[in-house]
Amino acid sequence: MQHFEDFPVGREAAFGDRLVTGEEIVTFARAFDPQPFHLDEAAGRASMLGGLAASGWHACGLLMRMICDAYLNDTAGLGSPGIKEVRWLKPILAGDRLSARMKVREARRSASRPGLGILQVDYALLNQRGETVMTWDCTQLMRCREAGP
Repeated sequence: MQHFEDFPVGREAAFGDRLVTGEEIVTFARAFDPQPFHLDEAAGRASMLGGLAASGWHACGLLMRMICDAYLNDTAGLGSPGIKEVRWLKPILAGDRLSARMKVREARRSASRPGLGILQVDYALLNQRGETVMTWDCTQLMRCREAGP
């Protein structure tokens, strides 16, 4: 199991290989974001997105699953107080294959709880052409292996 000490500033990783299908785009959109360009190929082509496009919220869920599968479920993770920024840079279209990258930008122990580590992590979701389609600026809380001073 990985702890805060295993995530020094500068740690990078690449992970994931996820095909996005039209069926899952529509299923998610029907339940959570029923805009025409998420529900219908013709409406998607007629929009500025250029095809049946995944909701940005669907993209967030996809990235979260990739993070959990890649490493988070094998850590002493304690959740997150939030994401500072999410940016949807390019549409994710039916048939796109996604991967992800992460980089630890900051790592510090909590001043009030020395057994708690606070990480600032930048994530990027990429399509099969290596284009960044979404970014996250995320705070992650993680238990320290050692309680510290």
